[in-house]
Amino acid sequence: MRYRRLGSSDLMVSEISLGTWLSFGEGEARARHIACLHRALELGVNLIDTANVYGFGESERLVGEALAGRSRDSYLLATKLWGPMADGDRGLSRAQVFKQIDGSLTRLRTDHVDLYQCHRYDDETPLEETMEALSEIVRQGKVRYLGFSEWPADRIAEAQAMVGTERFVSSQPQYSLLWRQPEAEVFPLCQAQGIGQLIWSPLAQGVLTGKYAPDAGPPGGLRGASVEMSKYTRHWFNPEVLRAVQHLQFLAAEAELTLGQFAIAWTLSNDQVSSAIIGASRPDQVDENVAASERSVDPALFAEAEQILGVALAAAAAKATA
Repeated sequence: MRYRRLGSSDLMVSEISLGTWLSFGEGEARARHIACLHRALELGVNLIDTANVYGFGESERLVGEALAGRSRDSYLLATKLWGPMADGDRGLSRAQVFKQIDGSLTRLRTDHVDLYQCHRYDDETPLEETMEALSEIVRQGKVRYLGFSEWPADRIAEAQAMVGTERFVSSQPQYSLLWRQPEAEVFPLCQAQGIGQLIWSPLAQGVLTGKYAPDAGPPGGLRGASVEMSKYTRHWFNPEVLRAVQHLQFLAAEAELTLGQFAIAWTLSNDQVSSAIIGASRPDQVDENVAASERSVDPALFAEAEQILGVALAAAAAKATA
């Protein structure tokens, strides 16, 4: 496993991080998720990413249970706030920042998190109020560094320009061969501001593993039921895009990688990406995805993949607007 510095912080994060969006449940499911986390640590993953809203706190409880007894300096913890909790609490107000960090620390069984992230931007709270509250919990020692996920570029710039508040060191955008929008504004701005990228969905919710046939419909279950996730994935489930993904199998084979490993390695070829966050429900999936680290791939193969998918996405967009 290779490690990269996260923005302007002193955090060295593994190229692959473990996300825990769906890591909760009881019995056999809980045991599998804990086994995934333990396997990730064994393979050199040092950053565990979660959020208060995942399972309304259940994911944080599982992470806290899985890490119990381990030296606190042997891993990095990242969690988030903003989304609605079971009691109706939500947002980035001063009161919510103080309440949610304490709840997360209790569930995670720790006295601090290494990275505290604003899950989305809160239009209902003044940015000054949010940044001042976040800065206070950093100075209290409950949080080491601050980050955000999917913020608009103008708000990022505004937050970084404030005087007397802590600065963001990380951004968590969706980024993959099928979703390259952050390259336009967010990546250049973050590079200038000392903000590293912890990207999510490098496999485009599984589409870039090649497991969906060209006539496949969108996934069901928790992923399909999630408005947040389905709004990104629904336009990929068309024959043009899914056929193009199948063609990438040949490029991955030339690189001696599975298609999923090839897709993750593509994100890591961007030096602005500090780490790619993967999800897993079985330990063997952790093994599969972690193997994308430390792999050298001919840039020409990546360029060909970009061209193939670019044509397919353009064709799909044209058909959708016809």
